Amino acid sequence: MRVLVIGAGALGGYYGACLVRAGADVTFLVRSKRAEQLQRDGLRVVSPHGDFALQPKILLADDLKDAFDVVLVGVKAYSLDDAMSQFAPAVGAGTMILPILNGLRHIDALTARFGAARVLGGLANVSAGLDADGRVVQFMANQTIVFGETRGAMSERVRALEALLKVPGIDVRASDAIMQDMWEKFVQLTTLASITCLMRASIGDILTVPNGEASIFRLFAECCAVATASGYEPRAPFIEFDRKLFTTVNSPLKASMLRDIERGSVTEAEHILGDMANRARALGIDTPLLDLARAHVAAYEVGRQRAAG
Repeated sequence: MRVLVIGAGALGGYYGACLVRAGADVTFLVRSKRAEQLQRDGLRVVSPHGDFALQPKILLADDLKDAFDVVLVGVKAYSLDDAMSQFAPAVGAGTMILPILNGLRHIDALTARFGAARVLGGLANVSAGLDADGRVVQFMANQTIVFGETRGAMSERVRALEALLKVPGIDVRASDAIMQDMWEKFVQLTTLASITCLMRASIGDILTVPNGEASIFRLFAECCAVATASGYEPRAPFIEFDRKLFTTVNSPLKASMLRDIERGSVTEAEHILGDMANRARALGIDTPLLDLARAHVAAYEVGRQRAAG
């Protein structure tokens, strides 16, 4: 299979690099500045599992002419509209589009643009980012991709893609309930982003302060209520996993949204916090802490935009 990875940032850079290292036919669609950096320095990955570097195949949008078998989309939510226009020439009749963006709203956007038959559901559990030198830095050892047909059935193409992705550095699982999986990830991420952005602190630090743990789980309950009312009640193993995740003493865990705030960057707040809050309003569910977190990050965005002129 020929794979086109959209971007070479934290998600696309990490998973795409693992595929290239394993011998897969992978091309990265990047902007000119990132292309220059990759041509000069290569694609470098810093990982708890071992650092590595390689020279990737890259394309600019103007040079993209042919269809690919798989389009792996790992851009930030606010870049999706531009990305869809750029990678549209790569989408043929048999192309699988695998988005591993945060949240849920992007599924509707991709489906509207390319048709439901081409769009898979997917999620990534990896804590990674780009450092000042353009290296992909994996902060924690997790490195999972879960994906499947949005309608819930298992298919031959999903099995074939699972085999392709089963390489060192990627823990892959094909799912026959991907929308349930995505909703649970949406709950987890919204809780994590809300509390760490509100507190401007890691989970470990939040647990040390009065009402810290209680606030985490009030937010968690709000998000679980929205998922349940939407027809995707979080399953018991997920609840147990997140209870451990959110009560780990000295945990350095913080949302990528908080890391964006810390470096003064734009955030995915409306795609994550805003979308969950809007779904809650439509369902008549009260989410006071989520609403506060949304307002908090929105106020940051106002200040950031003012400072940028």
